Amino acid sequence: MAKSQTMCPRCHQPVLVEMRQLFDQNTDPQAKQTLLSGNFNIVQCPACGYQGTVPSPLVYHDAEKELLLTYFPPELGLPVNEQERLVGPMINQVVNALPMDKRKAYILRPQSMLTFQTLIEKILEGDGITKEMIDEQQKRVNLIQRLLSTPPESVAEILKNEESLVDSNFFTILGRLVEASLAGGDQRSARALAGIQKAALEETEFGRQLKHQ
Repeated sequence: MAKSQTMCPRCHQPVLVEMRQLFDQNTDPQAKQTLLSGNFNIVQCPACGYQGTVPSPLVYHDAEKELLLTYFPPELGLPVNEQERLVGPMINQVVNALPMDKRKAYILRPQSMLTFQTLIEKILEGDGITKEMIDEQQKRVNLIQRLLSTPPESVAEILKNEESLVDSNFFTILGRLVEASLAGGDQRSARALAGIQKAALEETEFGRQLKHQ
C-alpha cells in the first residue's frame, strides 16, 4: 500500500502513513475484519512519538449484504460538495469491480454514517449482531474492567450485585481476554483475569453450575 504524507496531529511535523480509505469485501475478503479492528491509517510520529489514527473519509462495501456506507470524520469539517468529490472516485472503483449482474440499486444510494461507531454497528447489523447485543456485550466488558480495578476483598460483593451479567457470554469474554494477555506476554493481566474467573465460578449461581458441569 502506498504511503501518503500527512501532518502529525500533535506536533504538526510531516509524517508518512499507509492510508486506506476504501474497504471493499468484493475485492478484499479481509476488508471487514481490518475495518472492525481499527488497525488502519495509524500514524507513528518519529518526532514526538505520537501514535494514533489519522482522520480520513472511509467507504465500506459489501455486495453480499448490499451495503455501501460512507463516513466522514466531523473534525475534517468537509462541506457536502467536497465530501461528494472525495468519495466519487472510490464509489466508481467499487462499481467498476462489480460484474454487471451485481450492480444493484443500493450502489446508487450510499448510506452516510454520522459516527464511526454507527458505521461499525451498521456493518455488524448486517451479520445479525444488533446494537442491543453490542450494548449487552459492552456491559460485561465494563464489569470485567471494574473488577480488575477493585481490591480482591471486594470482588465477591460486586459479582453478587451484578450477578445478572455473569453468564456464558461473561465467561467467554473472560477466557478470550486471558488468552489475549498470555499471547501478548502480559502475565500480570492474565493472572488478574484468572483470579476474577475463579471468583466468578465460586461466588455466582451460574459460575457454580458451570464449575459443577
